[in-house]
Amino acid sequence: MIDLSFLPDAPVAVLGLGKSGLATAQALAASGVDAWPWDDQPAKRAEAEALGLTLVDLNACDWSLPQALVLSPGIPHRFPAPHPITVAATDADCPIISDIELLGMGEPQATFIGITGTNGKSTTTALLGHILKTAGKPVEIGGNLGIAALSLEPLGEDGTYVLELSSYQLELTYTVAFDVAVLLNITPDHLDRHGGMDGYITAKRRIFNAQNMDDASVVGIDDEPSAEIAKSLMAKGRKIVPISVKTEPAGGVFVRDFILYDAMDGEAKPVVDLRRAANLPGLHNAQNAAAAFAAARLAGVPTHQIVDAMVSFAGLAHRQEAIATINGVRFINDSKATNADAAQWALGCYDQVHWIAGGVAKSGGIADLAPYFPHIAKAYLIGEAAASFAETLGAVPHVMAGDLGRAVSAAFADARPGSVVLLSPAAASFDQYSGFEARGDHFRRLVLDLAQAEVRS
Repeated sequence: MIDLSFLPDAPVAVLGLGKSGLATAQALAASGVDAWPWDDQPAKRAEAEALGLTLVDLNACDWSLPQALVLSPGIPHRFPAPHPITVAATDADCPIISDIELLGMGEPQATFIGITGTNGKSTTTALLGHILKTAGKPVEIGGNLGIAALSLEPLGEDGTYVLELSSYQLELTYTVAFDVAVLLNITPDHLDRHGGMDGYITAKRRIFNAQNMDDASVVGIDDEPSAEIAKSLMAKGRKIVPISVKTEPAGGVFVRDFILYDAMDGEAKPVVDLRRAANLPGLHNAQNAAAAFAAARLAGVPTHQIVDAMVSFAGLAHRQEAIATINGVRFINDSKATNADAAQWALGCYDQVHWIAGGVAKSGGIADLAPYFPHIAKAYLIGEAAASFAETLGAVPHVMAGDLGRAVSAAFADARPGSVVLLSPAAASFDQYSGFEARGDHFRRLVLDLAQAEVRS
């Protein structure tokens, strides 16, 4: 847990007592800081009280007293409509900040590597953390992925924090100067929370704002918004390592025919055939690998150690996670693919796909996936989006499965040896599940139950 006793003698309000908010309130209280935790949900308040925290109703407090409001990422403070408590704090000139901001203030001597992007940031964060750990460096991994920022261990000047950063966190992080900042890609997502695409791009770009000329940035250049950001940073004389799976940028890291090339020192040199990294399938993971490689090199890890760690990387749950092979049929859990842009990567990796899709559709639905429809042997549609997805699929064979249990059973009945049953929903999960993790965990249980049944039969 991070020591926050350096903070001035004034209360710190905390709104939202999910994972990050609860960790923030606990770190404040353990550091002797007057914490004012609050959540709109009675169950969350009860959980906080059970942990010994003293609640303060932020709807009725004196906003002239707190030195800051730490806002949990899921709570809006601007768009689509600000939470009333954030309005009260703003009216009283109380700064609204993220937990990442407090981590940066609490560990000023440590090295910080921040990773953001619409897709791939969790895998890249986990991969880079694995590389640094394998190389023997003191490292803590968290933020938007896994452990909340203020629950991480203090590291001091010899340690490195590898942090996954959402756009929600970045827009409330002001002073953290990332020694290495990684932007993977930008495609439309969370637009309601940022007032449109321009606001979303601005939030992502904030990862570079506090950097100085000695800091480095790794930027994907395969989408227009990210490429424009890279150009503008280069124009300012900043140290940029471009990454690509489509082109061969000078001074960058790129992938051609699944061979990763390092041109950071000038001449492009082949480093590793990424097909050796079994848990990094597809071009999207090639981009993740290129970004992690560049960041690891900037962190001083020798190339051979990076390659060994990539090959041994175990992957992440719910991100093209191989669950089982039953009677020659592979079952892949890609529940994290909550939009079409994410789902395209998995669909592009396999042929003869029995595709389980649906949930709460994002803007645009699955229209952009049309080029991948030839990969689909049959689709099994679930949740609210089933009807609209069926309309878009048109002549592609599909059934209205309704829920995940029926979808898995039907897909297994239809699939033949050599084919893939793929859960890559291209939609959010909140119509039927608490989140993509719960959806993916249910898929895993269903598949493992099938495997056991086949063994018994």
